[in-house]
Amino acid sequence: MTATLVAKGLSGGYAARTLFDSLDLTVAPGDVIGVVGVNGAGKSTLLRLLAGVDEPLAGTVSLAPTDAFVGWLPQEHERVEGETVAGYIGRRTGCAEATATMDAAAAALGDPDAGDAAADAYSTALDRWLAAGAADLDERIPVVLAELGLAVGPDEDGVGPDSLMTGLSGGQAARVGLAALLLSRFDIVLLDEPTNDLDLDGLDRLEGFVRSLRGGVVLVSHDREFLARSVTAVLELDLAQSSNRLFGGGYDSYLEEREIARQHKRDAYEEYASTKADLVSRARTQREWSSQGVRNAMRKNPDNDKIRRRAASESSEKQAQKVRQMESRIARLDEVEEPRKEWQLEFTIGSAPRSSAVVATLSDATFTQGDFTLGPVSLQVDGGDRIGITGPNGAGKSTLLRALLGKQAPTTGTASLGSSVAVGEIDQARAAFTGDQPLAAAFEAVVPEYTTADVRTLLAKFGLKADHVGRPASALSPGERTRAGLALLQARGVNVLVLDEPTNHLDLAAIEQLEQALESYDGTLLLVTHDRRMLETVRLDRQWRVEAGHVTEQ
Repeated sequence: MTATLVAKGLSGGYAARTLFDSLDLTVAPGDVIGVVGVNGAGKSTLLRLLAGVDEPLAGTVSLAPTDAFVGWLPQEHERVEGETVAGYIGRRTGCAEATATMDAAAAALGDPDAGDAAADAYSTALDRWLAAGAADLDERIPVVLAELGLAVGPDEDGVGPDSLMTGLSGGQAARVGLAALLLSRFDIVLLDEPTNDLDLDGLDRLEGFVRSLRGGVVLVSHDREFLARSVTAVLELDLAQSSNRLFGGGYDSYLEEREIARQHKRDAYEEYASTKADLVSRARTQREWSSQGVRNAMRKNPDNDKIRRRAASESSEKQAQKVRQMESRIARLDEVEEPRKEWQLEFTIGSAPRSSAVVATLSDATFTQGDFTLGPVSLQVDGGDRIGITGPNGAGKSTLLRALLGKQAPTTGTASLGSSVAVGEIDQARAAFTGDQPLAAAFEAVVPEYTTADVRTLLAKFGLKADHVGRPASALSPGERTRAGLALLQARGVNVLVLDEPTNHLDLAAIEQLEQALESYDGTLLLVTHDRRMLETVRLDRQWRVEAGHVTEQ
């Protein structure tokens, strides 16, 4: 069915902190609205409110028709112990809930005392079950998994409906998450960071799916190319200005309009400030002239000449009147609030003395992990190389990184790491900060030369304030863990930088700052990313393609 979602005067936040308020939004069929803003601005909070998962601090969310099927797909693929791929997809598509509701309604209908209300409830539940696509979900799952390159044949050891989600790699879990999205039949779709961990093929499929939807879509994403190709409007949550604004048109149009709007605000404030400063200065001058006139009159008329004193008094009164006029003009000025400076992640990557001329070498090496083998591969990374690494999920990119860094021994062949190599790494799982130790303590343990005050100051630069540093690292969001990893890169000198999907969970401003930091970094760089704009922006001198366990230089 076609459905419309309307939010009026919506306010969202937590505890005593309001993240956004007075937000109005209409999501009509065919709308694809991208929500952007810095981490912590309330993007995920907004989706939870639109989905009806949480209650707003103020305002309302309504659906027309009221029984429209709203699908909310959270940012992280929650893996439940013992849950199969089919169970996960059933949960994510809403089919499992619809089936449970229908079964309960059918059981109630079997009661001899059941009346018309039970029959109506069963009819409603059946309609929802059919609309969710639950009737043929089991038949559709293997087809979509196969289309996404996940082996499901009877003689294959790949991913099938009965595979456990907890046994999948990150890339496989991302593709199963995409499968759940492709299999869903929601009237309105709410997507939170759907591009995370997807390879280029997955991104193409996701874009095609979003474009094919007849219902409305609200999505949160930091993938600039995905936004540019998919959205019809952009909702900006501006935490610094405590404002929100809907921009019509696509993402690139939003960037232009946003800069124009910000320039207008700056110009308006500067004009207001300049006018006020000029009037204040003139009023001050008039007051000085008035005071000086009285003093001069007193000095020049010691004989108390009444006529002259009256003239001096009138002159002084005229000056005072001019002062009052200036003050009145100042009071009548329409005050323009100074635009607050936005918080920006500004950092550099700490440098270490140069490494050896050869950083890493693989010679006819193979690396076996379960049923997967990378290689044989022969590669050499020289000091100062800037290498971009691409390839589909599961092709062996992360295995290649472990091999080059000496973290995984070769099954056959040889691998060696050069001398004086100081590695800085942000891995795909953001594993550097995942334990139960408070963030500040975990950070201090890695850089013992930093005092507690130094650690807190550095983390604050990366937007990790007092309410973050005392929390267990595992309780931080993926974006917060990523920023902690970037802070570590600044604290420790490195000459070999390894970034595995660094843009996952980072906001747009932080991604741009990372790109600038990479531009000034002069050490060796190994960059694994599916961010198409980052691949275009970051200076690279070599490109490796990893596919089906083989590495080719392009």
